Amino acid sequence: MSLPLDAVLTHLVAGREPAIERWKELLRIPSIGTDPARNADTRRAAEWLVENLRAIGFDAALRETAGQPMVVGHHPGPGDGGGPRVLYYGHYDVQPVEPLELWLSPPFEPTMLTTEVGQRLVARGAVDDKGQVMTWLEALRAWHDVHGAPPVPVSVFLEGEEESGSASLVPFLEANRAELAADICVVSDTGMWDIETPAIATMLRGLIYVELTLYGPSRDLHSGMYGGAVPNPLNILTRVLGQLHDATGRVQIPGFYDDVRELEEARAWAELPFDETDFLAGAGITEPFGEAGRSTLERIWSRPTCDINGIWGGYTGPGSKTVIPAEARAKLSCRLVPDQDPQRILERLRSFLDERTPAECRWEIELHGISPAIRLPADSPYLEAAKRALEAVFARPPLMIGMGGSIPAVEAIKRLLGMDSLLVGFGLADDLVHSPNEKFELRCFEAGMQTHARLLAELSKLT
Repeated sequence: MSLPLDAVLTHLVAGREPAIERWKELLRIPSIGTDPARNADTRRAAEWLVENLRAIGFDAALRETAGQPMVVGHHPGPGDGGGPRVLYYGHYDVQPVEPLELWLSPPFEPTMLTTEVGQRLVARGAVDDKGQVMTWLEALRAWHDVHGAPPVPVSVFLEGEEESGSASLVPFLEANRAELAADICVVSDTGMWDIETPAIATMLRGLIYVELTLYGPSRDLHSGMYGGAVPNPLNILTRVLGQLHDATGRVQIPGFYDDVRELEEARAWAELPFDETDFLAGAGITEPFGEAGRSTLERIWSRPTCDINGIWGGYTGPGSKTVIPAEARAKLSCRLVPDQDPQRILERLRSFLDERTPAECRWEIELHGISPAIRLPADSPYLEAAKRALEAVFARPPLMIGMGGSIPAVEAIKRLLGMDSLLVGFGLADDLVHSPNEKFELRCFEAGMQTHARLLAELSKLT
């Protein structure tokens, strides 16, 4: 049974102001999931979402975890059993607001501003991820108001720990695989190319994130009495980590590139309207840097990396204290690309460190995160449906882009639930995500609602 789309789109336009008010309601809840003092508020945001899902016909409830609760809801759709089941994923927790003095308006009092591109809403969570969640929630509401149901069966899964590492995510997915089973997952936690041009992220780099500790002497030692006679962990750590790259920027861990292959998408990226100068200027840099022979987009989307994220040890207080430290520490991350096995890379990293370290020292590696790269099949019918929906709204085809970062939930959903994710987001590069004065353009919010309404219709045509 095919349900007409036009009335749904008209309803979204007519209901614009109430949708914005509901968005503001959610934004006013200070759901800082990383702050135990905000646990009650974080839970209140989850309860708000449950109430709103129930109001549009979902069987929705809070599901307890060891941390913040999950929001889970299900709708059977039109009842004809047709179309794929769609799982929507998002998160309702937000980042802390500090430094508070840099906000131009209270972070949990949504403030509407008018700019040269139209109106924007400023608040913590405006785009990440409450605003983006509301784009598909309002699309589902419009389908409910007009037709009494979405055109396909829908499940919703929202977590409250995304900004703090998603500790409860994998256990919850493992325990509820059957309930959350679907054909495709839809995630709006990504961005557009620019305010005029939509994009679909078809690739995410994977991640290994470790904390390294190099142990040497049994205690801190006087550098005059012992310097030159015992191994200095800081000297050794910096010497070893200094060998991670050669002069051309390639990672020197043996076997690091064994499974890295050239991607067909990289040829198409060369045609994207990418301004390298502007991109680098945003970081205060004027000249490109990195693996030789690669474009900037290749370096951040389809090439693996290994970066030291922090390094410390010994005495770092005011004044002098001449010691040989007992230990030295560093944090290190590797961004991985399709076909690289994170566990194998981790083992090779360990061998790289051990082979360059004196016998009197030892490494301890604490793993903070590990996930493979994700790539959406180019021939996916769900991808084609998303392309059609976006082109209908923006009057131009979406760009197929990569993402240099990682979304652990997308990897976990693929690994544990066996489904791909459509990464259809509406944020912009200047939305100040995680920063003071986070915002979401109303043009993007409205386009998101219209796109999700159309996407549901396009998915209903698939068998």
